[in-house]
Formats: sequence, structure tokens, C-alpha cells
Amino acid sequence: MIRKKYKHFIYGLVSVGLVSAFLPACKKSFLDVTPDNIATVDLAFNSASEAEKYLFTCYSYLPADGNVESNPAFMGADELWMEYPTVRISSYVWNIGRGNQNKAIAYVNTWSGDNSYYRAIRDCNVFLEQVQDLKKVPDLGIDMRTRWIGEVQFLKAYYHYLLLRQYGPIVIADKNLAIDAPISEMRVKRSPVDASVDYIIALLDTAAAKLPERIQNNATEMGRLTRVIAKAVKAKVLVMAASPLYNGNPDFANFKDNTGTLLFNPAFSIEKWQRAADACKEAITAAESNGRTLYQFPAASEFNITDTTRIQLGLRGAVSEPLNTEVIWPLTTSITIALQAFAMAHTDPEQSTNTGSIAVMAPTLKSVGMFYTKNGVPVQEDKTLNFSSPNQLRTAVAEEKYNLIENYQTARINFDREPRFYSSLGFDGGIWYMTNSPSNSDNDTWTVQSKKGQFGSGLSIPVTGYYPKKLVNRKFIWQASNAVYIENYAWPEIRLADLYLLYAEALNEAQGPVADVHEYINRVRSRAGLKTVASSWTQYANNPAKYTTKDGMRAIIHQERGIEFAYEGQRFWDLRRWKEAGVQLNGNIQGWDTNQSDASLYYKTITLFSQRFVVPRDYFWPIAEGDMRVNPNLVQNPGW
Repeated sequence: MIRKKYKHFIYGLVSVGLVSAFLPACKKSFLDVTPDNIATVDLAFNSASEAEKYLFTCYSYLPADGNVESNPAFMGADELWMEYPTVRISSYVWNIGRGNQNKAIAYVNTWSGDNSYYRAIRDCNVFLEQVQDLKKVPDLGIDMRTRWIGEVQFLKAYYHYLLLRQYGPIVIADKNLAIDAPISEMRVKRSPVDASVDYIIALLDTAAAKLPERIQNNATEMGRLTRVIAKAVKAKVLVMAASPLYNGNPDFANFKDNTGTLLFNPAFSIEKWQRAADACKEAITAAESNGRTLYQFPAASEFNITDTTRIQLGLRGAVSEPLNTEVIWPLTTSITIALQAFAMAHTDPEQSTNTGSIAVMAPTLKSVGMFYTKNGVPVQEDKTLNFSSPNQLRTAVAEEKYNLIENYQTARINFDREPRFYSSLGFDGGIWYMTNSPSNSDNDTWTVQSKKGQFGSGLSIPVTGYYPKKLVNRKFIWQASNAVYIENYAWPEIRLADLYLLYAEALNEAQGPVADVHEYINRVRSRAGLKTVASSWTQYANNPAKYTTKDGMRAIIHQERGIEFAYEGQRFWDLRRWKEAGVQLNGNIQGWDTNQSDASLYYKTITLFSQRFVVPRDYFWPIAEGDMRVNPNLVQNPGW
């Protein structure tokens, strides 16, 4: 990407989100009203090759969501934790999960600064102003010109969406202000949420009509935008907008700008849920028409593995198998080399002196308990299995050897769980199949033995005793002092299972648990080796009629999303839009006592941290104090 190369092109072009740069009595910032390089902008659009570089600059602001050190959603909720103080990776974004957000120097500030989304939007506006002028870029054909315009219109909409998700009401930056605009025009105001959503959706629709149905050449274009991606993002925007945080939220019923305009519509609208459901179904149809299916590991392959392992490889591969059939948007700006290292367990006894292993991402005991039992219902609802003593020691038997080490003692919570538990989590006493299995099969394969003094302990063990296995590609290898990344993968920003569960959620909210709600949640469950919702609850749950009501199905869908997208950063945003963060993120982060060698001591619950989430303040980021001081028309988010 070439953002830095073209940084000078946009000096002097006004960003409505960064008006502090233009007002009296403030320091000169990276945005200068003096148009010192306007001629350079013209040069950038003299040829298609130069204009394409500017196009890639517009792409370059896409967030690196596969990077745990920059994506606050990985470590900002209650499903993943790290050692404290952390010494192996940056803990900058983790400060949000630890409740240290502030308005003086906000963490992950995307409202202002060199890499803000408003700067990205300004670059998009420059591109559109130039390329939509048919007298510019004379060697650019109409078909490619149309496609490029559609790509940048999408990016412009997407950056607005990211701001809306993070800050609530935003400033709509439809056009760059003139360099000689009066200060009064620069003192911009935030737009109401509904107006912002409508603006984003209209821009996505406009972009979608210009984008190709599919990428023709993955070698040269993987990650470029398509019509399916635009429709999928539209669905996600509308589901967010229909959710309780944005739809009739009483906490923000009196949140107004300084002219008295309400920034949140205080009236709940069920029509927003129906609109979202329709958009989800449209996106699903487009994705399936373009060959997207829930990924399953091939039945006919060179691997000598059982169905148990094959199901798990399909579930793991939905995230980590490159170019798999489920990924709608592979975010090629975010590779996952470091992510895999931060998640990988030490499984090879021959490499017990390995010092390169740096696993730090630790699934919490709370998230471990979230997965269903093998019967497809929550552990606290299964009337046939007792999990009242989750740390009770139990010895695995031969019938369990593809999930657990035979004749090995581990905690009761690790037994009798669904396939997504074993595909998502690594733990002491667990099986960790990889394609370099020493037996060339899933018999006598890699395992995790991580109590103190065992080959898997030491630097490689995360603070809770669990590993997010699903984030590691099946071809990852640790050697004596380093890792061999045989297979890297682009971060799956959107996959088909997301659309299925969003559709089920939106339709349930709009119409109740109708047939299609069951159909699409059951597609996800079937891939995970589970029975239908109706069968599982009827046969195994102590509240067998739960799925027959809207409220009951809502709870099921929320947990299904938590399981299906565990450790992928979705929960951070889901808890916010559902308005559940105030409950879920006020509690203890817990794990096992990993400094112990004796199993009875290792499996003692310890509290690592007590989270604090302030309602309603922490649902949105604060706008930086500096931006507030120089623009009296901006209003701060409630609580800040």
C-alpha cells in the first residue's frame, strides 16, 4: 500500500472530521489549509497507472482486523485475555478491555489523526472528484473507471460505517470542503444516527451497481471489492442499526446536538429489523449464487482421519483455510502470521526447549463455558449432563481419544462438549491435530500437556490455560527456535455463517421464530455436527419450549453467534449493539492456575481481573478533547 507516498496530495484538503486543524489558536497539524501541493493532485490523475496507486491508497486505511495488536475487538471483551503486565506483545489496544479508555488521549482513535477514517474518507473524496471527471485520467477505459468509482464509493461508505459503529452519531463527509471555506462551514455537526445509516446504505447501493459480481483472478485481485461484499456489508449495517443500542435506546433518548436536534431516534421501529432481514436474505442469495457455501473439510483427501477430526478441520478451516468457500471478504490488508504465533500451543515434545513460542491469547473460563454440550444445548440447560463442578478431575477413555488424551486427567468442563469446543480450543489434555501429525493420522497425534514441568509449559502457555486453536492454520509448525508458516491466510472479515446468523436474528426480531429462522441457524449447527434447535431443546433441555418464543430464540441466536464466532472479535461489537455489554463486561476474568504441576492444584479457578463497563458511557468512544475544544458544534458522547 502507498498511503505515505501520497500523503502530500491531500494537504490543504479539508476533513470535516478534523476541523480542529483549521480553527484559530490551534497548532498546525498534518492538515494544513495552505494548498502547497494542489498541482501534485492533478499529476496523480494524469494516467491510469498513477490513479490506480491512489485507489490503493484509499484501500490502505482498511483496519488490520487480523492483528491482535491493533484490533481492539480481540482483547476488548470477555472471551480472550493476556498476562499482565504483558511483555511479549503490545498491550495498547488491550487498555480498552481493561477499562482504561479516556477522552484526553483515546485508545484506537479513528476520528482524528494521520490514520483516521476521516482522512481515509477525504482521500476517497479526492479520488471520486478526479476520476468521475471524464477529462481526467484519459487512458482509463469506461468499464474500469466505473469499477474503480464503485470501489471507492464502497470504501467511503465503509469508513463512515466503522465510525458509526465506534462513535455513534457521526459527521457525514460527503464532499471535501473548499480550501478557502469560511471557518463557520468547518465547524461541522454530527448527524443523527438514522440519517447516517441512510447515507451509508444509499452509498453502498450506488457502489454495488458498479462492482463486479466476483473476482476473476485471485492471484492479482484477491481482496478487491465485489457486489457480494457490498451487499454483505449493507446487511451488517442494517442489523446494527436495528439493534437495541441504536433502535429506540432510552439511554440516549435525550442526546442532542447544541441546536436541540435529537441524535438518536427515541422510538423503537420493528420495521428496521424487517429491513435488515431483507438485506441479509439478499446478501445470502448473492453470495450463494457466487459459489459461497459453509466450508467443510473434503471427505476425499490424502488425510487418514476420522469424521470427528474432519468436522473439526472444517470448523477451523472456515476461519484459517485460505480462499475457502465460506469467506465472502478476505481482508488481504491483514495477514495472520503473528496471530497464529500468538494462538499456537507447544505440541511437539521433541521441541521442548523452543523459546520462539509466544502464545499469549488466552480464552477465558467464561468463554469456555459458553460452548454447548455434545447435545447442542447450553451446559446449564442440559438435563442429561452435570457440569455443576467444572473443575472436577476426570480421566479420558478410549472412546474420547480424538478429542482428549486417552487415560489423561483433565477438568470435567473439557468433556462431553460440542465439536466447536474441540475445534476452537486447545487445553491441557486435549488433542491438537495438524497436517504434520507424526502418525500421518489423527491416531497418536499432537497433544497439549501444559501443566508446569510438562513439555508444553513455559513460555508457550497462555494465562488461563486455554488456546484459541481455531485461529491457527492446520499447516503451522513450530521448530527448534522459530515457526514455519507453511500457510498464511487473509483475515476473513465476513464469512457466510455470519450472514446466516444475522438473517436468523433479524427475522426473529421482525416476525418471531418462523421457519426461515430455524432453517438458517440449523445450517450453521449442521456444519458443526449438531442436531436442529428444535430436536436438541426438545430432547435435552430443561426448558424444552425455549425455542418457540421470540425471547427464547433470541437468547439461542445470541449464544450461537458467540460460539460460532468465538475469538474472532465479533463478540466485542455484538455485546454493544445488543446492549448486553453492561452486564457481560462487568465481571471477573478467570482461568486455571497454570503455575501448578499437580492436576488437583492446576484446575483451581483463579481470578485474573475484574472488568468494569460503565453504562452508557462505554458503549461508544469519546471524541478527543482537542477536537471538542476547537469545534463548539461537536457534542461529546454521553458519560464522557
